[in-house]
Amino acid sequence: MKTPMAMSQVVEPKVKRRIFGSGRGSLFTPTDFADLGGRDAVDKALSRMAAQGVIRRLARGLYDYPEVHKVLGPLHPAPEAVARALAQRDAVRHQPAGAYAANLLGLSEQVPARIVFLTDGPARTVKLGPMVIVLRRTTPRNMATAGRLSGLLIQAFRYMGKAHIQPEHIRRLRKSLPEKERRALLRDLRYAPEWMRPLFRALAASER
Repeated sequence: MKTPMAMSQVVEPKVKRRIFGSGRGSLFTPTDFADLGGRDAVDKALSRMAAQGVIRRLARGLYDYPEVHKVLGPLHPAPEAVARALAQRDAVRHQPAGAYAANLLGLSEQVPARIVFLTDGPARTVKLGPMVIVLRRTTPRNMATAGRLSGLLIQAFRYMGKAHIQPEHIRRLRKSLPEKERRALLRDLRYAPEWMRPLFRALAASER
């Protein structure tokens, strides 16, 4: 019977091949290799590869095969990629919120150092250099529109506040967002606060 160390040495080449096949910039968790061996063997293989500098440990149970800039060195992964990897691992959903949601929509040029995602999974914080990614557990209502344009708009508008959303913001969104996605906003009116509903209707209206 093989020892745990021997098992991890058998699993490691398979894990390495899959990581290299995914290419630079890929993120992964131990569950991505569940078909290659037991959890203990996979964990040991990943830990050994991280110690060797082959991959990078970003947080507990989260690794990446970083892109490397010839001047800057290893680059940090995109916040959305980190949140997506954790959500897939835990079989939960995530939704950009706050200043980050506004930035994604082009409503703010500010790129926050603290990036918040709402989730129906466990809360956690991941620090990537100067950037902090926060997964904040929230209500089922807030997650009802996760992954849709309506969810992103609700969180961005909530961050900006009613008094700070100008007609120019709506005009800009109407130009940048596909009409099909804008029309779909009407299906999610019930999830938006009352004061946002006229904004959703204005965005959903066809061009004249």
